[in-house]
Amino acid sequence: MFHRIGNAAFTKTLDNIIALTSALDNPQHKFKTVHVGGTNGKGSSSSMLAAVLQAAGYKTGLYTSPHLKEFTERIRVNGQMISREKVASFTQQHQALFEEVKPSFFEMTVALAFDHFVEEQVDIAIIEVGLGGRLDSTNIITPLVSLITNIGLDHQALLGNTVQEIAGEKAGIIKSGVPAVISLTQKAVSGVFTQKSLETGSSLLFADQTYKVELQESSGLASYYAVYKGNALYQDQLELSLLGSYQRFNLPGVLATIDQLRKQGFTISEEHLRQGLRKVQELTGLKGRWQILGQNPLTICDTGHNVDGLREVVKQLLALQPRQVHFVFGAVNDKDIQSVLRLLPVSYRYYFCEAQIPRALPVQKLWEEAQFAGLKGAAYPTVEDAILAAKAFAQEDEVIFIGGSTFVVAEIPEL
Repeated sequence: MFHRIGNAAFTKTLDNIIALTSALDNPQHKFKTVHVGGTNGKGSSSSMLAAVLQAAGYKTGLYTSPHLKEFTERIRVNGQMISREKVASFTQQHQALFEEVKPSFFEMTVALAFDHFVEEQVDIAIIEVGLGGRLDSTNIITPLVSLITNIGLDHQALLGNTVQEIAGEKAGIIKSGVPAVISLTQKAVSGVFTQKSLETGSSLLFADQTYKVELQESSGLASYYAVYKGNALYQDQLELSLLGSYQRFNLPGVLATIDQLRKQGFTISEEHLRQGLRKVQELTGLKGRWQILGQNPLTICDTGHNVDGLREVVKQLLALQPRQVHFVFGAVNDKDIQSVLRLLPVSYRYYFCEAQIPRALPVQKLWEEAQFAGLKGAAYPTVEDAILAAKAFAQEDEVIFIGGSTFVVAEIPEL
């Protein structure tokens, strides 16, 4: 299981998922899809798209990973998680097939999702890439649109050591003749996508060259954006229930993807757009994206876990101008931890911890690396212990932040 044990669980071929879906009568060809990849923002973008489509009245499947609390979070139809009974019956029914193919945990989950979406007769499904793109198990679909959010350094051991190599892997979801949308123009990698689109004969749109997004205001409940299309104001006070200011990087890709769906016959009005974005968590069940857990002290969690993701987290924490930040922090053992730790302000108080998964970076090692980076704090054996300590020390006018890894956020008791 990749999310628990890391690289050893990654299958570098599509053979297993092709064998599984062939035995299931190729469910991936029986419903319409949008494919969403990228380093950061693909989960938020997938949920935004699903929310807008649901608001427009379409029965919408949503496949995402990893889950936070419950495996069934990964597979949803109109926000409703797949039932535990369906997971159990599917596994039982296809036991012989699994023995024969020996698929990974992720491959079995993708096959289950596709089978479920056919059974539920969805109008469309938003499919989030698990890892990379080219060799990801989800990459057996032919979507209506391929959306790539952004490219950063993550999972280098599997995807390549440069952003160009990683972009090459992510570009693997661009299919012949299928329009491709890139959320963010990044000079270092835009040529990779241009080249791939020429090879596949796909139209290519860099969404941030069409849509300019400016944060107007943010409360504890919603953020409001001004969106310009070309030079004209397109949406004023566009309300987004996802609070992270980094969503400004994801919105252009979401808007451009909706434009592509409209061109292909989907009826999505401006009111559907506004309604969906206003109620993303309510419609899709998304958690852990700059989520406010409590007040006095203001307590926030976020699943940002690589250099680019944590850089945005720190920017937003600095913008709050709190008297002090109490930072509950854990990491996994396959990250470039020194690069991550160097981003974190030395003035914060840290509560280092270890998620209860084999892939977690041992807290003693994390604490030692943090000392080397000049960060002050103590080590705690579990996420819950670290949170309790932060709550004990934090004053009402200070901030508690919990993050560094998806798995740290997953172990927050009140999430």
